[in-house]
Amino acid sequence: MLGSYWLFISGLLFVLSLLVHQVPLLLVSLLLFLVGGVARLWNRYCLSRVEYQRRLSARRVFCGEEVQLEVEITNKKPLPLPWIQINDEIPDGVTLLKGKTSQSHLMNRVILSNLLSLSWYHKVIRRYPISCQQRGFFTFGPAIMRSGDIFGFFSLEEEVKPLDHLIVYPKIVPLEKLGIPSMQPLGDIRTRNHLFQDPILTMGIREYNFGDSLRRIHWKTTARFGRLHTKVFEPTTTIDMGIFLDVRTVKPPLWGSVPELLELAVIVAASLSKHTLDEGFRVGLYANQNNTSSGGFIRIPPSQHGDQLQHILEALAQVFSSETIPIARLITNESRNLPWGSTMVVVSAMPTDALLAVLFQMKRVGRKVALILVGNAASGISTDGLMVYHVPDDIMWRDLETLSISGRGH
Repeated sequence: MLGSYWLFISGLLFVLSLLVHQVPLLLVSLLLFLVGGVARLWNRYCLSRVEYQRRLSARRVFCGEEVQLEVEITNKKPLPLPWIQINDEIPDGVTLLKGKTSQSHLMNRVILSNLLSLSWYHKVIRRYPISCQQRGFFTFGPAIMRSGDIFGFFSLEEEVKPLDHLIVYPKIVPLEKLGIPSMQPLGDIRTRNHLFQDPILTMGIREYNFGDSLRRIHWKTTARFGRLHTKVFEPTTTIDMGIFLDVRTVKPPLWGSVPELLELAVIVAASLSKHTLDEGFRVGLYANQNNTSSGGFIRIPPSQHGDQLQHILEALAQVFSSETIPIARLITNESRNLPWGSTMVVVSAMPTDALLAVLFQMKRVGRKVALILVGNAASGISTDGLMVYHVPDDIMWRDLETLSISGRGH
């Protein structure tokens, strides 16, 4: 830019004017020196006391909802700014309904640019409605402010580092639309008042009746009386459900993903979580990949806490297609931490032989298990003896666009 050489050029003209005895040339050199000095001073303070703020009308929304992005640029000094440009990085996973963006050199990022002028002690606010059509954890920022003097000799850049985050929850739909009967979900859970026997709380011993499980036999009493006796457990209304989400959507050992299948699996897990929590059950979520925020596996133990659905939806919003651990190994590891009477629900688009073997093993030892097959790729798999539900992939464009619910209040 000319600003880099203004002192050299003005000095050269000054010397030349003295050599040729030209007064007009001398005046030009002095004028250039004066203008350059003013421009340099202007450029030094142009971004001083200039504030850029970014605000989102909501930090958490459901897929399909809109949020408003508001940017505020304030000049808190008597020096006016003839021009200032702010390039703000925003995620390309959201859609601006107003304004234009340009491609960033970073992956999955675009640039929202604002070019304007600010007089002294002037503030400008611009609002951009955003449509959130894709679930995820989105980061806004940082922004780069660039300004300079009125002559265009110099320019100065400054980074605005504060970031803003937006979480877009997955869609939630009624279970009936997914082919899962909500009045009797997964066979074992009927109503919140249904009594189950807690295998931890023993209330007494009685003689063996035909049909009693051999696992309940009290061997010491049996040996004492010479007849089979079984334990009697206290009834309980507490029901735990562990939802295991398999993020793999292609047949191993291939790597890659089918985004539609993953999205449908996430919708199934979110819808099932909300329904069972609304019914008063304790629900937990497990997924075979690392949590982007904590670094460990996605592991939310069963709970009825008021924020449990929010924790589950936030975890599901950040699910991506790369698995960290096979789902079969995750189930084996985490099943030890689930109460014995818990129902284990596995949502998978590509169940492997290892997964089916683990589920059969869990059922043989007395665990309550259910498998939800997502998409048509999983059809034809032998699941005899398992409780299986099938959610076809064509439901994505047939029903879910109009049947999503916001789930506000959770």
